[in-house]
Amino acid sequence: MHALALRLCRNRADAEDAVQDVFTQALRKWHTFRGESNPGTWLYTIAVRMCKARIRRGSAARRMVAASQLMPWGETTVMEVAAAPEGREDEHEKEEAIERVQREITRLPEHLRLPLVLKDVVELSVENVAEVLGLAVNTVKTRLHRARLALRKAMTAGAASVEAPMPIYEKQVCLDLLKAKMEAMDRGGVAAGQRVPKAELCARCRAVFRELDLVQDACSRMDDMKLPSALREKILGELKAREAAERAASAHPRRGRKPVAARRR
Repeated sequence: MHALALRLCRNRADAEDAVQDVFTQALRKWHTFRGESNPGTWLYTIAVRMCKARIRRGSAARRMVAASQLMPWGETTVMEVAAAPEGREDEHEKEEAIERVQREITRLPEHLRLPLVLKDVVELSVENVAEVLGLAVNTVKTRLHRARLALRKAMTAGAASVEAPMPIYEKQVCLDLLKAKMEAMDRGGVAAGQRVPKAELCARCRAVFRELDLVQDACSRMDDMKLPSALREKILGELKAREAAERAASAHPRRGRKPVAARRR
């Protein structure tokens, strides 16, 4: 939850406040949870709603370039690290590319950043992301694909590059292969993103897909999952106080009102 809030709020203090607010709100609203979804998904839904409110209060929405400008077809270069034979990449260049992606995530507009963080950083399934955001699954996929392409564009802009190989297929074939690549990434993890058969790829598509793998690798490494001790103590204190209140209510229920535990059952 803290990792999610940190990536969405982009400010450690705001993230810590948001996490505390999430659990406080969850405790207050626990009676409204009907058990129809996973409790973790319910918490993520609360967290996203609170972070979105903080984002809207703190900054104006960023404009996004047109989707057509994110596609790789008009580009004349590819990243040198992506064009190198597998196993012979420049590790320093690779790490710099990953760092650029991680910085650029905070620059994405909210409607693209939220699904990307939930899917590729927190590693929820596409279906759970759709549930958390209240969107259709296909809408989540569209935004994920656009976010990854935007991050790839930003990553390649500052990287050492080489001349892009000429495509050997018609544009529609390359579009179909890119769609298959994205859908494989949607299923989870960099390894899943490699399910597009290599025999079907030309050198240009192979380089572009390796750039997309770098984007997903950068997201998977954003693993700041350690909750600050002060924040952990606040949350535990809230939980203990709630438990004590429920025990007291169960021991001395008001006239005509069932104990809390009975109401929950």
